[in-house]
Amino acid sequence: MDAGVLGLWGDFDDYYWVPGTWVLAPEVGLLWTPGYWGWGGSGFVFYDGYWGPEVGFYGGINYGFGYFGVGFEGGRWDGGHFFYNRAVSNVNVTVIHNVYNTRVNEATVNHISYNGGEGGITARPTAEEEAAAHERHVAPVAVQMQHRQQAHGDPQQRASANRGRPSVAATPRPGDFKDRGVVAAREAGGAYTPPANRGGNAARAESNAPRPSTAGHVRDLPPAERPAAPNTGDAKLDKRYQQQQNKLYAQQEKERQKVTKQQEKEDQKIAKQNNDSAKQQLEQRHQQQTQQLQQKHQQQRQQMQQRMQPAPRAEKH
Repeated sequence: MDAGVLGLWGDFDDYYWVPGTWVLAPEVGLLWTPGYWGWGGSGFVFYDGYWGPEVGFYGGINYGFGYFGVGFEGGRWDGGHFFYNRAVSNVNVTVIHNVYNTRVNEATVNHISYNGGEGGITARPTAEEEAAAHERHVAPVAVQMQHRQQAHGDPQQRASANRGRPSVAATPRPGDFKDRGVVAAREAGGAYTPPANRGGNAARAESNAPRPSTAGHVRDLPPAERPAAPNTGDAKLDKRYQQQQNKLYAQQEKERQKVTKQQEKEDQKIAKQNNDSAKQQLEQRHQQQTQQLQQKHQQQRQQMQQRMQPAPRAEKH
């Protein structure tokens, strides 16, 4: 078992809290690394959680429940069995006997829920966390995705409704938001401030930024549009920018082709197996992989467009 879902997720105009819960690990020895929001250069990006042999970097965010910013203190694998740390995890010792007691001193206690950007946590991955990022990962299992969807559909989990204090912070079982054993939020990190495109009766500003696709594979994405010709007023600079745009376009097309080929290869391999659970996990991983690639390419194009903005001209007096 491991704490399999945890974090603050974003909708296009709101945020909702996904309660922490206990989920059966997909394989013996795997631990859950929570997802987190991090600054991506021109905006915040959500980095998805995953299962792996080691807990990787999750932004240095103190989610509680054993995830205090680095690693997981709520339990550990030993000899193929999972042991719970009673100092952190609330378990029924009359039923569960695989326990130990190690107190954890949180060096820094804060309620900042994002990494980087203005006011964000400044933590960076350690060498061990970097190594964990390159190990074999397993995508969230079906029960985790269902738990997340239930949180999404619960109005009381949305920041606009609970003002930063969700009614359910953790559950004893996935999807069981009404159980007597649920843990309620005890304190909020600060005053809730609605996103800029919300609030009162003010007209909602529609964003022109492209939204992430729900495509399951890279091959399902719409063809990438060639960038418009730069027009800075400087012919030599426009030519240089055009070359940079063409280079980025070719690089992104190459990446799309590479991931498409790999996904098709994995689909063909899994199709020969009679394992519905493995197929579902692969589908989820491919969808996450596709969304991450699309977000990465969008950010690269946005950064390129920002660099090509004409410099403001001085007014003549």
